Amino acid sequence: MITPPSDKKLFLVDAYALIFRAYYAFIKNPRINSKGMNTSAVFGFTNALLEVVRKEQPTHLAVVFDPPGPTLRNEQFEDYKANRDETPEDIKLSVPWIVKILEGMRIPVLQAPGYEADDLIGCLAKRAEKEGFDVFMMTPDKDFAQLVSDKIRMYRPGRGGNPPAVWGPDEVRERYGLEDPLQVIDLLGLMGDSADNIPGVPGVGEKTAIKFLQAYGSMEGLYNNLDQLKGKMKEKVEANRELAFLSRELATIVLDIPFDENFEDMAMSAPDGAALAPLLEELEFRTLSRRLLGDAATSSAAPAATAAPAATASGDDSDGQLSMFDAAMEVAPSVSTLSSLDESKVDYTLVDTPNGWVELAKTLADAGRFAFDTETTGLDAMAADLVGMSFSHKSGVASYVPIDTDTWPEIRAVFKPLLESSDSTVVGQNLKYDGKIMARHGVDLTRARLEDTMVAHYLLEPDQPHGMDALAQSFLGYQCIPITALLGKKGKNQKSMADLPPAEVVNYACEDADITLQLAEVLLPKLADSQLETLYRDVEIPLLSVLMHMELQGVALDTDHLSAFSAELATQLEALQASIQTHAGTPFNVDSPKQLGDVLFDHLEIPAKVKKTKTGQYPTSEAVLSKLRDAHPIVPEVLEYRKLKKLRSTYVEPLPALIHPNTGRVHTTYMQVVAATGRLSSKDPNLQNIPIRTPQGREIRKAFVPSSADRVLVAADYSQVELRIAAAMSGERGLIEAFQQGEDIHAATAAKVFGVGLDEVTRDQRSQAKAVNFGILYGQGAFGLAETLGIPRREAKGIIEAYHAQFSGLQAFTQDCVAKAREDGQATTLMGRHRPLPDISSNNAVVRAFAERNAVNTPIQGSAADIIKVAMIDVAKALEGMDSKLIMQVHDELVVDAAVHELDKVKQLLVTCMEQAARLEVPLEVEVSHGQTWLEAH
Repeated sequence: MITPPSDKKLFLVDAYALIFRAYYAFIKNPRINSKGMNTSAVFGFTNALLEVVRKEQPTHLAVVFDPPGPTLRNEQFEDYKANRDETPEDIKLSVPWIVKILEGMRIPVLQAPGYEADDLIGCLAKRAEKEGFDVFMMTPDKDFAQLVSDKIRMYRPGRGGNPPAVWGPDEVRERYGLEDPLQVIDLLGLMGDSADNIPGVPGVGEKTAIKFLQAYGSMEGLYNNLDQLKGKMKEKVEANRELAFLSRELATIVLDIPFDENFEDMAMSAPDGAALAPLLEELEFRTLSRRLLGDAATSSAAPAATAAPAATASGDDSDGQLSMFDAAMEVAPSVSTLSSLDESKVDYTLVDTPNGWVELAKTLADAGRFAFDTETTGLDAMAADLVGMSFSHKSGVASYVPIDTDTWPEIRAVFKPLLESSDSTVVGQNLKYDGKIMARHGVDLTRARLEDTMVAHYLLEPDQPHGMDALAQSFLGYQCIPITALLGKKGKNQKSMADLPPAEVVNYACEDADITLQLAEVLLPKLADSQLETLYRDVEIPLLSVLMHMELQGVALDTDHLSAFSAELATQLEALQASIQTHAGTPFNVDSPKQLGDVLFDHLEIPAKVKKTKTGQYPTSEAVLSKLRDAHPIVPEVLEYRKLKKLRSTYVEPLPALIHPNTGRVHTTYMQVVAATGRLSSKDPNLQNIPIRTPQGREIRKAFVPSSADRVLVAADYSQVELRIAAAMSGERGLIEAFQQGEDIHAATAAKVFGVGLDEVTRDQRSQAKAVNFGILYGQGAFGLAETLGIPRREAKGIIEAYHAQFSGLQAFTQDCVAKAREDGQATTLMGRHRPLPDISSNNAVVRAFAERNAVNTPIQGSAADIIKVAMIDVAKALEGMDSKLIMQVHDELVVDAAVHELDKVKQLLVTCMEQAARLEVPLEVEVSHGQTWLEAH
């Protein structure tokens, strides 16, 4: 508690200040429930409020909202708060839920028409002061500093890990160097307040304003002594007298608003469990509901408690409810109130003897199913050393086996049969990493049955974070031991796990295994409930093993080619830079966006509707410059320069550095649990982004080669797989028949759209039809098509209308996708993968349109992703026992490092497995080729 105890302690909460903070606290990893609702603001606000109740124990509390519509200050100053961005849609949708929760907590919700929350809080604070209350205004807004007194203080919520702070008169004087808190009003009048668009005196900042008030006491004192000011400052202050006094008026909190308060209505009382339970259930606040309501979470019909001050409320749950204090003591709003390791309640054991290893292995074998985790010296699974293994076969029970180079042979001999047994079910969190570590140390986890909580959660909530810490907090209400508690903060002084004595690691390691097992007990049943179990067991888990082996296998690189190509690019870049400087007619740094913008739009005066950004420079992004390609010869050269420089810095130079010193190959990492559509991505290097359409981009692919001279690369690529899926899912007969008859789908489309014979289709017509086929499928309109094809918008509109007339089934399908997503709150693939679309019913047209595009995109792209994953599993299985290995997956393409004597067989099995990965009314078609480089094989 940082506020003094009091039998009359009133907290007045600035609602929107807290709501916005709660929302943006989760902005990088928003909380989205299964219905697609962003619950960040509701969750964060409720938890922050309960945290204050728990720690500060107010006797009275009210939450104050701004009213809808304009307020007094808008009448005084038209531009008041005009600089603020539109309130995020998710916050607007959250407010009614917050109000309902407050009502369920029996906390008064107050607002005064025409007056801001600041005014009502100030008015209530002053009135409560006269009635003997100790008042705390819960807000970070510095405006409230003008109100503090011996009985009225600010309670400023902490942020960025810092604790909250209480500001009374002394703290305000110290913070601003002023004699009287009332001087804060004059301070704001002079310096203004950018948050509220209060102008102040231009050129007068906080430091200058404070100096003025320290010297002259008030704004009146300042303006009575203008003769003491000099130069431009005097001119500014004198010229903006009227603006200064208007700003002071805007910054003054109104204390005499008409409002009939009843402080007894603000007395703390027990929450209404019957009202709260269904709300928390609807919001899916599992831990909050369980800990806030106790039995009331499942007894929503419990009678309402008699209102009573929380200080005297009983913790007896006889009515199915808790007092506000008792509830808040249990709630898990933040790291500080989540449950954490209690050594008296767990059985965590260090196992470091031969007898102990044997006994543990037998226990685990008897259990048949156990969680497994590794402790290593780093995050790079291809380089890290194994330091230890942890196991858990029962909640609250776990063992840690420390490992070093001397003990590992004996430990491996004991645990290898267990970890490679088909009778063992090994449960992990990111098992692909652990599997690679173990494979490098002589143990093949893929021989056992695998379960992965990270993969399970990815299927359940693809847009949420899947790390153990986040899952433990969300599903178990538990805070895991942070790695920094063992190793220290990241940086040169951070320790290695190998540096620590096993006794210091045991709790951390055992907890990982224990929590993994507990998460599995929670998450895996949810897969069946969500009809995702088949996708999990038949696709994602087998794929995990396939990816593990692909990453371990790696890809060979021709470094000589890359070196020569790098030198060639350097020459081209040098020539381009010289030509750009010549066009500019003045020397400048081509790599500087600011200097480039000045050259293009000021010096060369290229006509364009571009304005400087807030940082004072012209935008020079690719999107901007692409539209100006024909405006001046310098523009295409700048675009080419940037493209080549990015190619060199992103791929040509970094690729050789990624070669593993022991294998001589590049080992990319495939990210299985990132893309919400189900598509795989990769990093180190990012294979998906290697360009293929430009000559220079193709040179990168030329650097990927077979692992030895007696091998070749075989590439198999689905032909127009997304369009085939769209045809099959939509039932559009025109597209289906064209695919069934093996026609050139873009030429066939052009023939129908333009009303000509198939043999009369021109190259331009085919190109236009191709753009329409892929563009309209994902919501591209006339404007986008016109830009893509470089034709007038009216012509593009006509092409789209003709397309819809010929392929009405496809248009109906896209409309059905949107309607179904709006009804379900999610989009679904052919194999049942779900993607929540919380913005599908947004009132914001731009936000809603993006969600609608995803409603169409996800069933098609996601189904394509599912299909190639099945193909990868089947190809890997068909290659078992062969010398050829599956080494890459990029978009709709699979690449095999094939032994020459197996070439024909590899080609055939690739075609067979990929074409039979799904049964659609439209045939899947695969193109396969081979060569001495990836480029040749493509």
